Amino acid sequence: MIGRLTGLLFEKRAPQILIDCQGVGYEVDVSMTTFYQLPDVGEQVSIWTHLQVKEDSHTLIGFSNEQERKLFRQLIRISGVGVKLALTILSGIDNREFVRCVSQNDIASLTRLPGIGKKTAERLIIEMRDKLADLVPDSQPASDEQALAAGFDRSHTKEAVEALQALGYKPVDADKMVRQVESSEDSNLSTADLIKQALRASVTR
Repeated sequence: MIGRLTGLLFEKRAPQILIDCQGVGYEVDVSMTTFYQLPDVGEQVSIWTHLQVKEDSHTLIGFSNEQERKLFRQLIRISGVGVKLALTILSGIDNREFVRCVSQNDIASLTRLPGIGKKTAERLIIEMRDKLADLVPDSQPASDEQALAAGFDRSHTKEAVEALQALGYKPVDADKMVRQVESSEDSNLSTADLIKQALRASVTR
């Protein structure tokens, strides 16, 4: 089992990154919450990992901290929640927000995430209610400046839309989400900014 990787961040294209560990490149799928916290390409990075083994593939999923990995592992144990949906949940809300939704029975916020219907939201709340103590983050989340400290070029609408589609949004919805952010925010937003603001708007609408 590969539980942690430390190496050079060779490439990052949401929602996947490539880490060079002493000459071996590991492709890792990450949530957007983790993606925001990555350093610049070429810098050293350490992430917690979960190895998903199937008959036809082995997939590494990466997390910025152990708490996020704990939540992911709890989520994929729930009937109807696979790896892709779990990453979508972690991309739309962090540990603290998820704990709040479960503790307050906030079905409405959960159903705003792509792929989460009312029945799935209810199942999440019921099955995760007694596991909240293990899911509270050990420390405050990183500031926006830290989370978005990455070497991005100018805003790339296409990349942001593609990342949202990879997280489960329909092409037309992903495009609409990004366009709405661009029309209401600084036109010089980075790809990470666009994705982050689009996901925030989706959850808070």
